[in-house]
Amino acid sequence: MTEEKTDSEAELPLIDQYLDACWMEKGLSQNSLSAYRSDLLFFSRWLGLQSTPKGLLDANQTVFTSYLDYREGQFDRRSTARMISVLRGFYQYQVRMEVLADDPMANIALPKLGRPLPKVLTESDVEALLEAPDIGQPIGMRDRAMLELLYACGLRVTELVTLETHQINLRQGVVRLIGKGNKERLVPMGEEALDWIERYYREGRNSLLANPSSQVLFPSLRGRVMTRQTFWHRIKRYVVEAGIQVPVSPHTLRHAFATHLLNHGADLRVVQLLLGHSDLSTTQIYTFVAQHRLKEIHAEHHPRG
Repeated sequence: MTEEKTDSEAELPLIDQYLDACWMEKGLSQNSLSAYRSDLLFFSRWLGLQSTPKGLLDANQTVFTSYLDYREGQFDRRSTARMISVLRGFYQYQVRMEVLADDPMANIALPKLGRPLPKVLTESDVEALLEAPDIGQPIGMRDRAMLELLYACGLRVTELVTLETHQINLRQGVVRLIGKGNKERLVPMGEEALDWIERYYREGRNSLLANPSSQVLFPSLRGRVMTRQTFWHRIKRYVVEAGIQVPVSPHTLRHAFATHLLNHGADLRVVQLLLGHSDLSTTQIYTFVAQHRLKEIHAEHHPRG
């Protein structure tokens, strides 16, 4: 789709009203709200480029079918499924607010998706990654503490980079997190991560702070809250240094946290609570990962595998 000027900007108030409702009702993060806004604006601009321009409130099932045909082959199914989910929520809201009498997306089906297994590091890969930072430098000490905490607690990357000192209880050995939907959870850190956090407090954090009174637990080189992108770049560097051959992102350590717990006999509902998943079905993907790994081990090592 070209970047021609369209009338989609006129529909911004309608979109923003819906996003405000999402924020108030669901407690969505700014990242999620930004993604919703982008999807809605993209669809609005596409509408404006059609031979018969239509606004968001004029769209019907025929329009949606044409839109899905347009996306076929240009966007992957997962991206399209997310887009449909966003549009569906938008139109359900318009019906609820009595702006529309009927939901024009009521009969639009989501594209069928396979169940992709998340990429998971082996325990030896995790050990190599954790040992990659140069702990002789404050920034390396910070990165080691961040990686240890990320793996020990299965944090989302946003939860990690925005952590403040009051969320860490060194005496009890727990971290207090506010996850999606503003849901609070307490996650034990474990002795290893706790030791690295305490060491980081003593040997690294103060030299990174621009403001001694700052509550940021893991400040950037500028003494501010680190961005997710910055932390991702740090991990990429350590993946290379550790000689790890599989793609790794901050979320990969969250996957490893869950899978390794299940491999060692943890209860699925306990893992659900630790990850902050509201639905057990979201957590169940890790049981498939664990089973998949067991089959690989059997095939590799059993004489009749």
